[in-house]
Amino acid sequence: MAKGSALRSRANDAASAEFAALLEESLGGSSSFEGTVVKGRVIRIANDFVVVDVGLKSEGRVALREFANGGTGAPEVKEGDTVDIFVDRMENKEGEAVLSRDKARREEAWTVLEKAFTDQERVMGTIFGRVKGGFTVDLSGAVAFLPGSQVDVRPVRDVGPLMGQAQQFAILKMDRRRGNIVVSRRAVMEETRAEDRTRLMGALSEGQVLDGVVKNITDYGAFVDLGGVDGLLHVTDIAWKRINHPSEALTIGQQVKVQVVRFNPETQRISLGMKQLMSDPWDGAGAKYPVNLKLKGRVTNITDYGAFVELEPGVEGLVHVSEMSWTKKNVHPGKIVSTSQEVEVMVLDVDMSKRRISLGLKQCMANPWESFADQYPAGTELEGEVRNITEFGLFVGLPGDIDGMVHLSDLSWDKAGDEAIRDFKKGDQVKVKVLDVDMDKERISLGIKQLANDPFEKVGSVAKKGDVVTVIVAGIQDNGIDVTVQDGIPGFIRKTELSRDRSEQRPDRYAIGDKLDAKITNIDKASRRVVLSVKARELDEEKKAMADFGSSDSGASLGDILGAALKKRAEADGDDDK
Repeated sequence: MAKGSALRSRANDAASAEFAALLEESLGGSSSFEGTVVKGRVIRIANDFVVVDVGLKSEGRVALREFANGGTGAPEVKEGDTVDIFVDRMENKEGEAVLSRDKARREEAWTVLEKAFTDQERVMGTIFGRVKGGFTVDLSGAVAFLPGSQVDVRPVRDVGPLMGQAQQFAILKMDRRRGNIVVSRRAVMEETRAEDRTRLMGALSEGQVLDGVVKNITDYGAFVDLGGVDGLLHVTDIAWKRINHPSEALTIGQQVKVQVVRFNPETQRISLGMKQLMSDPWDGAGAKYPVNLKLKGRVTNITDYGAFVELEPGVEGLVHVSEMSWTKKNVHPGKIVSTSQEVEVMVLDVDMSKRRISLGLKQCMANPWESFADQYPAGTELEGEVRNITEFGLFVGLPGDIDGMVHLSDLSWDKAGDEAIRDFKKGDQVKVKVLDVDMDKERISLGIKQLANDPFEKVGSVAKKGDVVTVIVAGIQDNGIDVTVQDGIPGFIRKTELSRDRSEQRPDRYAIGDKLDAKITNIDKASRRVVLSVKARELDEEKKAMADFGSSDSGASLGDILGAALKKRAEADGDDDK
């Protein structure tokens, strides 16, 4: 026993001597322990404290958690270990040494960090907390500030995955006196990205397939980070189907597989595509969508000139506005169909070279023009509402929600132009006769005057060329007067035919309703008008008077002859009145 005790005593003395030597080395001959880092020996671990001997009159206690790596995890210490300890005070009021493992590590870390800062070297650290404007980083005991803008090359929404992970940082600024260190993770990433960019640009080629991360989204596409270099993924190259905005298919931070569509080494612009990695739905579309095929699709987009209908993802056809409705003309497509509506369409044409399919919407509905022609052939009389009045006629609503037109010339037998159309107003119910149905041009010609017989047709039975008839003045014109012959037959007497006497050739001598006798000089069937002349009638009467009552050669004057003729005519008229 005595021998064993002696051995233990010699061992303890040797350990004490060794520890004293280490302590002397750490102090460097300093006469004061306070504010320095010294070597200490772990005496024991009790409860949550580690008792450490640093060669002073009494041991000191250090919180067990200070021996955990970075302040987290399990403590890395055991009895008998020699550790670096910071002597805060040599003795407190309880007579114990005030020691700190954290401060010792911090002092040691500062020395290493200052060298790394001077040499512009990267340092390892761990993000362990959040503070205003950024995060706290443990640099092997020294606490540094990581601004939010220095976390990554692009904004990071969730820093959770980075917390507690050992990673490299660059020291931007440090002040040992104030205890301030500012670090950047972004600077390290930018250096790495620059290296990766140089390597990637040297190996890049069109057709190459790469993995990337969506970095930013715009109206026209998305920028994809390929690992040090960005490429543009245009909205038209995201998918074969129509995409109105890239956000419909992509999100920032999304991992994507893309193909290099175009690469310009001079400008270093990279165009990317995703749809190029998928099968082209237009392959075989010509056989799949033959002309006259009816099928259903979904309206994806509406424009002023029509609506686009998706037949399958990536294959769209256009229903032109002219092919949308049989009856609704000059109507915006948005008033006929709506986005996302499912519609039935017919394939009208397929142009594979231009990747275009023309579709028809109205072809899947009954053609009202054909139905109308079958039910209401020419000659049918109908009644409808005046829907519109234009300078060239009336539009009248007909069965089947279609319109027919009554041209100005078909409104009245005896009225023309504004005079004829003045008798109608919008909303009137009118009777019409179907004159013609043109299904190709989708036009229906109607007539109103055709409901009654043409009074001009009986002009031959009422009067003929050369007859002297009594007419009624119907209108006064600058170049003559309009008259009515009989039963509404229109006629006209030119200004020069109003009298033999030029001073009497004035239309304003007459008033509407006046009666006068005139000779029919022509019946113009083309213009449907009887041409008359008062002058011709007067000349005829003069010739007849000359024949009946003598000539100037017999000594009778023209006045005597005409006087006798007029007297005879007056007597004849008197007998007729009786």
